[in-house]
Amino acid sequence: MPLTTPLTRTPTTIRTDDVTERPAPARKLAKGAGFGVLLALLATVVWSGSFVATRGMADTIPPVQAVFWRWLIALAAVAPFAARPFWRQRAVIRRHLGFVALASLFGIALYNTLVHQAGLTTSASNMGMIMAASPVLMALYARLGGERLGARRILGMLTAALGVLLLVGKGSLSVDLTAGDLWMFAAALSFASYSALLRRKSAEIDQLAFLFTTFLLGALMLAPAYAISLTVQGGFPLTPTTAGPLLYVGVLSSAVAFFAWNRAVSLIGAARAGVVYYLQPVCVALLSYALLGERLGVLGMLCMALILGGVVLATRR
Repeated sequence: MPLTTPLTRTPTTIRTDDVTERPAPARKLAKGAGFGVLLALLATVVWSGSFVATRGMADTIPPVQAVFWRWLIALAAVAPFAARPFWRQRAVIRRHLGFVALASLFGIALYNTLVHQAGLTTSASNMGMIMAASPVLMALYARLGGERLGARRILGMLTAALGVLLLVGKGSLSVDLTAGDLWMFAAALSFASYSALLRRKSAEIDQLAFLFTTFLLGALMLAPAYAISLTVQGGFPLTPTTAGPLLYVGVLSSAVAFFAWNRAVSLIGAARAGVVYYLQPVCVALLSYALLGERLGVLGMLCMALILGGVVLATRR
């Protein structure tokens, strides 16, 4: 019988010189980064409106009472979505309780109390502009944590920071600060500390469970101060002018914006999300123009161009 030679399959050569599409992991990474930037932008826009609402409450609601009710409203808003994950992860949260409590202190109790305290003696525009110092602090935290910032991101941050300084100083780099402005700088430091902590959150903690727990712990931390304020200063009247701002800061600025910001930091990091936060003065100025009729002027437009250009330079991949 004639011998038959086994069939051998010639390896197929795949041409790759005409393939221009990026590998799937790279596409997924870029898509996640873009979504993270959008989430950071959503939180920034919502928080910009909260400075206007906070300033409006300053004359009618004591700061500690406003913050306490803010988190009670936020708890009620997220409870339908977060109560079950919170209960399911109670053992996980208990293991990381020290970390969660520290995040609650900086991001929930301290930060917002300082913002409402600042609203007593400074304008909403100043509040938004001074909070733009947070990205610089976030970048410093990131660098201390070993993250490389890169020349392009540093250049973008410096460009955006220059625009913010010129906007605050009305064309000059010298800024005259009030007591409320100093409270806002303390708030910026507290928020940057919170954002830096988010990068160290364990992956096993569910986002909604983490959000619910920080809101709950923050409200508990504020409860003694709320009781003292209620005894010394008395309560506040519940009217449309007080209920409306409280609902805004409780539902949108707390439940929606904090969820978006926490998710953004997990996707793109605190330093890059912080650069998007530079847009806050722009958002505040545009809201003031749309709602209050304040004119931006040529200087305001130029400063906004610097801020926007710096943000684009620092966040693009």
